[in-house]
Formats: sequence, C-alpha cells, structure tokens
Amino acid sequence: MTTDFSTSPFSGEQQQRLSQLLAELRTDQIYWLAGYLSAYCATPSERGAVPSAPEQTTSKPELTILFGSQTGNAEGIAEQLAAQANDQGIVAKVVDLADYKPKQIKQEQWLALVTSTHGEGEPPDNTLDFHEYVMGKKAPKLDSLKFSVLALGDSSYEFFCETGKQLDQRFSELGGTAITERVDCDVDYEELAEQWISKLLHTISEQSGSSGPTVSGLSSSAATATESTYNRKNPFKATVLTNQLLNGRGSSKEVRHIEFSLEGSGLHYKPGDALAVCPENPPELVSELIRALGFDPNGRVNLADDEHSLQDALTHYREITLLTPPLLKQWAELADSDELCALVSDTAELRRWSEGRDLLDLIRQWPAKKLTAQQLVDSLRKLPPRLYSISSSQAADEDEVHITVAAVRYSSHGRDRAGVASTWLADRLEEGAEVPVYIDSNKNFALPDNDETPVIMIGPGTGVAPFRAFMQEREERDATGDNWLLFGDRSFRSDFLYQTEWLKWRESGLLSKLDVAFSRDQQEKRYVQHCLVEQGADVWAWLNRGAAIYVCGDADKMAPDVHQTLLSIVSEHGNMTAEQAEDFLRQMNRDKRYQRDVY
Repeated sequence: MTTDFSTSPFSGEQQQRLSQLLAELRTDQIYWLAGYLSAYCATPSERGAVPSAPEQTTSKPELTILFGSQTGNAEGIAEQLAAQANDQGIVAKVVDLADYKPKQIKQEQWLALVTSTHGEGEPPDNTLDFHEYVMGKKAPKLDSLKFSVLALGDSSYEFFCETGKQLDQRFSELGGTAITERVDCDVDYEELAEQWISKLLHTISEQSGSSGPTVSGLSSSAATATESTYNRKNPFKATVLTNQLLNGRGSSKEVRHIEFSLEGSGLHYKPGDALAVCPENPPELVSELIRALGFDPNGRVNLADDEHSLQDALTHYREITLLTPPLLKQWAELADSDELCALVSDTAELRRWSEGRDLLDLIRQWPAKKLTAQQLVDSLRKLPPRLYSISSSQAADEDEVHITVAAVRYSSHGRDRAGVASTWLADRLEEGAEVPVYIDSNKNFALPDNDETPVIMIGPGTGVAPFRAFMQEREERDATGDNWLLFGDRSFRSDFLYQTEWLKWRESGLLSKLDVAFSRDQQEKRYVQHCLVEQGADVWAWLNRGAAIYVCGDADKMAPDVHQTLLSIVSEHGNMTAEQAEDFLRQMNRDKRYQRDVY
C-alpha cells in the first residue's frame, strides 16, 4: 500500500517517518492508532493544531485487556479484541500480565482476561505473579469490577483451561461481576474466541451506554500492506529442501533435520519462534477406520459449509489419534453404552483407559449405533497444527526455515502407533514435497536485545533446536556476549545432534562453553541437571554477570528437574534460603532472564 502525501501538511522528514511507521504496523496496531487519534482529536489539545470535536453525550468505557500466554495465542486474541473495541468506541489497552501490577486490579472497572494454561494446570510463566496475588489472602475486594474471561487450553489434558477457570471463579469470589460467561477454548479456538469478543463488546456497549463506533471506513485491506497473507487460517505451502537423518548408526532414536523454502511467502520469524505445520493423518489408519465403520470413503460430508469426501475429511481436517474427554462423553451417547458412560464419569480411570488409544480403538470397543458419516466428523475436533521450535536464523538463511523433528513410534494395546506430524514429516515427505506452514511467534523465548549479554542454553534432545537458531543469529550479529550450551541425549556416538556445528562454534570462540550429558554411555544415567550441579559455581558466576538462562524441551520431568537444580545452585552459591532462591528465579523471569519453552 502506498500513501499519497501530496496534499498533506507534513514536512518531508515527517512524511518519511510516518510512512516507515505505517509499513511496520500490524492490523490491530493500525486499528488501535486510528481509535487513539479519533479520541485524541475529540479532546481539546494544548498544541492548538487539533480541532475540537463535538461534545460526547456519554463517556467512552475504558477496557483493560490482560493476557497470560506461554506461546502467544492469548496475546493475539487480546490484540484482536483491542482492535475491535477501539473500532467500536471503547477505549482499550492490552497489557502483558508480566508487566501488570497486580494491585492495580482494584482500580479496574471493565476487564477482559485471556489466558492459557501451561502443563498440567499451571499458569503461564508470565501469569505467575498475578495468579499468586489474586488467589492469595492479600487479594482486594473487587466490587466495582466487571469482567469476562476467555480460557485457552487443550482438552486432552486433565486440567483443561484450569488457569482461566480459577481466575474466573476467584474474581467472582472477590465481588466482581461477570458480564459474560467464561468461554473455554480447545486447540481449535478461533471461532469461539470471535464469538466471545463479539458478545463481550456488545455487552460493554449496552451496559455503559457507549455512543458506538468512532472509527469508520477502515477496511481490512489495510492489513495486506503490513503483514504476510499466510497464517493459521491460510498457511503457506512450503517446499521441502532437505529431509536429513541426524542420528548415527545404532541409535534407538530417529531425529530429522528438515529445511523448507519460504521464498515468496513474506513470512518472517525470530530465533525462539515456532513453525506451525499442518499435518495429515496416517493414510493406513484413515482407511482402517472407514472400513471398521462400513462407510464409503468417497461419501460426502460438510465441514464449515464446505463439502469433502469422508476420506479427505479424516485425512486433513479431523483429529483421529487422540481421545479427549469431550469426545468420549459424546461417544458414550452415540454408542448408548452404560459401560462407557460409567467410564466417562470416572476421570482417573478414563485417562488411564484413553492413554495410548485412538478413535479406532474406541469404535471397536463401543460401536456407535445408527452412526452417520456426518455425525462422525461432527463429533471430532479439528486436526490442530503441530508446533516445532525453529532451528535456524532468518539472518543466516533468509528464504529458509529449519526444524528438528523426533519421529514418534511406539506399540500400545496390541497395535503399532505413530506420531501424526512427526512420522508424516519423516516417512512421507521427500525433497520437493509441499507442506502447509505458518509462523507461530513466541516473544516469551527470545534472545536478549543487548548482544553483550551472556546466555546459558539448556536443551537436551530436540530441545537444542532453538539454540542452533540462537547461535546462527548471534554469529550474524557479531554478538560479543558469551554463549554456554548444556546438551544431553542418549549416546555420544549416535545422538549428538548438530555435533559438527557446535564444535565449529566452540573452535571459533562463539560458543564459550559446552557441557554434554549422554545418559546411556555409562552405568548410571547422566542428564543435563548433573552438568549444572557440577558447574554450579560457574552458573552462579555467569548469573552475577547478568546472564540469561533458556530451557527448552520436556515439560514433565526435565524442566522441573532443571528448575530444582537451579534453585539449589542459587541457594548454595548465593547463600540464600529456599524461599529467597525462588524469589531470585522469579525476578529473573520477570526480567526476561529466565525463559522456558517446554512441552
């Protein structure tokens, strides 16, 4: 989009700066700016250059939008809400919960909270302080608060949307008034989020007596000049350039390095971001499922008003390898099974039975009576994209993006099983194949702005992926800060991922320190946390020099073990109590010096 300044009152330098700013703005930022300028022009200005607007008969409601996000989805929804709110005459501001002073909540009148849930019911890292304050004894009365909560989660987890549920209930306990009911979103959240935004804004306008929209004629075409047209709803078909096995002979693992071309996409990413891959279900499983149901693979079904063959719908659009509680509850009704109804009512037993099973197991054990193909696809949630930490820097490979993928294969309940995306990428995609992808930004896992800051990178297994991107980026930026990698895997001979590159960087001096732990190369298991203990004095010395710590990989065991080890190091070498050490790491998290990308 080009802007005609021929009749503008701006100087040449102002025109240049304005053009540069507009080119950098996202759609939601343009909407916000338009709403801000409209409100600004409606208020007498001390500059004298802005004309007065007619007096407003009603004041504009002020909406604070808080987001708690581990990967960025909640932030995106918050920005979408702000853009639409400002467009409708509601003055909205978006605040990262990491930057929000919890005591400020007692001053809020209109509040929208968008939060995800991390791991097994834990708040996202940027929400910890707020969650602790609101859930604690010092939380204030919120009698003047009118609020609404949108919770993001994954229904395959036991504590689905737990953080949103807790905060929603707590706001009410403290005297707040829910102006719309909480909405709990699964991995396919877009439609529910849009409905929540629409209902929330309508309710605020109605209850506040807002005068309505203050910005008109601002079309969505403004977005086309500022951001790529490729996103979750419209992924880019990236060509596979390389699909290479990283493990050596004799390895018990299969990890692949895959490179894609982004040429012509306009997609941009930063080290720490993820590549979202839109996968296909295994064709053998799809065919077996259709045969077991006795359906015609070419029979037609409707998905969001588009018609597809059943084979195509189950291959590309529906989740068939994961059993979620909502699906099992719905299936109990379709199958009219007392046994399944009893199982569904026992949460612990339902999770135990579901683990390692898929839709084929379900329909074989409890066939649904009088089931149609349309009922089948309607009962299944959308096939969600899979996120992979990007293992390249765009500064080093401008038109490429690389990922590091561990193929998931296992046997369970008498059948061989496979990870949907990982084995699709590993087994069925050769060079030249096209894969639908988009960039999933993650501002909560990013290199320091100061290139002199030392960084400690802890990434066992495929958790090393973003640190390869970090090193490429620092090399391109001629960063002078020290870099320390702690890497672990099973065997030195076969599982030292990107070994040649790490040794090259160590030889050049870019990698200041390298510690490795290979669990199967000696009688006693050895992991990255053992390296940390052995290097505790150095870890503390680096922290005192302002180092930032990054942890990437397994959330169930590795990340908690590493966290506990860091607490012990801080306590021992910093001469702190356990509580002081926890506060120390919490402050590091607030300062963006302790960042985790765990899954």
